[in-house]
Amino acid sequence: MTLKNLLRTGLAAFIALAFVAMASLSPVASAATGKRVVKPVPKKTVASALPVGDAAIAAHWAKTLTLREKVAQLVVIQFNGHPVNTRSREYRRFLTVMTKEHPGGLVLINTPNGRPGNRADPLEVATFLNKMQTLAKIPLIVAGDFERGVSMRVDSTTVFPHAMAFTATGDPALMRIEGEITAREARAIGFQWIFFPDADVNNNPDNPIINIRSFGEDPADVSRMASAFIEGAHSVAGSRVLVTAKHFPGHGDTATDTHYNVATIPGDREHLEQVEWAPFRAAIQSGVDAIMSAHLAVPAVEAPDLPATLSPKLLNGVLREEMKFRGIIVTDALQMGGIAGGFTPGEAAVRALEAGADVLLMPSDATAAINGVMAALQSGRLTQARIDESLKRVLMAKAHVGLATRKLVDRDAIHTVLNSMESNAVAQAVAERSVTLVRNQNGMLPLKAADSTAFFLLAESRTSVEGQVMALELRKRSAQATVIQVDATMSEADLNAAVEHAAGASQYVVAAFASVAAFRGNTSLGGNFPQMVQKLIATKKPVAMLALGNPYLLRSFPDVTAYLTGYSTVVPAEIAAVKAVFGEIPIEGHLPVTIPGFAKKGEGLQYHLRSPLRQKTSTP
Repeated sequence: MTLKNLLRTGLAAFIALAFVAMASLSPVASAATGKRVVKPVPKKTVASALPVGDAAIAAHWAKTLTLREKVAQLVVIQFNGHPVNTRSREYRRFLTVMTKEHPGGLVLINTPNGRPGNRADPLEVATFLNKMQTLAKIPLIVAGDFERGVSMRVDSTTVFPHAMAFTATGDPALMRIEGEITAREARAIGFQWIFFPDADVNNNPDNPIINIRSFGEDPADVSRMASAFIEGAHSVAGSRVLVTAKHFPGHGDTATDTHYNVATIPGDREHLEQVEWAPFRAAIQSGVDAIMSAHLAVPAVEAPDLPATLSPKLLNGVLREEMKFRGIIVTDALQMGGIAGGFTPGEAAVRALEAGADVLLMPSDATAAINGVMAALQSGRLTQARIDESLKRVLMAKAHVGLATRKLVDRDAIHTVLNSMESNAVAQAVAERSVTLVRNQNGMLPLKAADSTAFFLLAESRTSVEGQVMALELRKRSAQATVIQVDATMSEADLNAAVEHAAGASQYVVAAFASVAAFRGNTSLGGNFPQMVQKLIATKKPVAMLALGNPYLLRSFPDVTAYLTGYSTVVPAEIAAVKAVFGEIPIEGHLPVTIPGFAKKGEGLQYHLRSPLRQKTSTP
């Protein structure tokens, strides 16, 4: 059965087949299936006669630690996943922290090269993590921001669309499958802690840092999808992971990137309860292992200048006492401007622990953070009981994911798990089912005269690969069409020349990539792109905009003839958009958000193969 037929008849049977196929590819597959059984991961115990049970293992580990080492277990430092010369200053500095301080964990942060950063190679990451695990006194918990599956940080893994695309399909089962695939792929390369799902309710169209990372503007949608991911990630036997709901107390209704500064959540306590906190309550009910705090001020609860990460009223008060959350509270990165701009590494660490945090993520100086906590213990500001409380949660979590017996990765087994055909078929199906047609004047889409169409592919940076696959797909379908690839760093003169080059076209299609990135400050089109698009509109020829990423772009270009959004900048979204434009797939997505002044949540023009377009405004 082809994927096209699956899309026509539904995914239920396909999903079941995918589960069976993925199970056969798993390192824990049974010999009874008749499939090749991957050799077991080498076992390495921390000490002889290790006790049985998570609590007993955690207690055993705790007894081997000095007070300073207990504090260090609460610290997670970053690594970039790329090969580093072992004689370099960078590597020696990192190794000193690892061997002297013995931090509790690592988190993968890609090295920037333009935007986005280069993703790590899975074999290189696994090799590095194996080496670090052998140096660790207590097994390391290794984390990653796997918001689009492991592919967000690691190459050669299944590439899923952004979270908002899943809600556009209306099918939580797809998010449950993503959770399962992400857990399998994460464990295969040495990760046990997933910083996802995003429980933020994106009810501010101008939010510069959440946007398509959120499941949408409806707390019910966000709750349903977040819970589905948690259930999926927890369902994989032999590949236990921790999952994390973020960013408490809710980053959706903000207009500030907390990588720069402290953001503020407006609204009263009732609004917080009904909107911002509802998905976190749902995540807790679904058994989420951790909740990540955000560097947000919440005047309705706490002083207007105190970030939630450092707020006892929000972390101890709301999360622990009111919501009864008993898992790990992890800070967002402490090196972000929302914290580092106002507090030293030591003071930030102490205040976060005082507020109720258990894990200190990415302090700008790990040794300084540990020194600050030790000084607070000596002065009586913090107690050893407080440290032991968080330490127990961290060590219990390490035992729960099996690090006492499985901390090393079997490199030979990695590519039996990663990037399978079945997983990629699911990701592509999500991208295709999410495509949403918001406007279609005069029935411009699907295209009826592709050969006389000029396609403009607007990449966000010169180093970006955005649009490359789309260009190939377009040329496969229409060798005569004009396909022009441009980037946001190009001069106005160069973009004007591109427009002139396409002057003979009868109509235009603009594929606009607009993603979310730290330190960018907005999600609008960059450089001289807005002026270029307006020039195309001014020709009075039909212009279709394909919003690959930010779905709110219609607000900036209200005069386009047609508007289609796919909620993501990834390759499957590029392919899905091309298929939709050429009428090869049905268009059945529904907006997870309102585009103010243009479309309401739940709207979407529906296109069924060989049938006319019709308006459908009901929520899926």
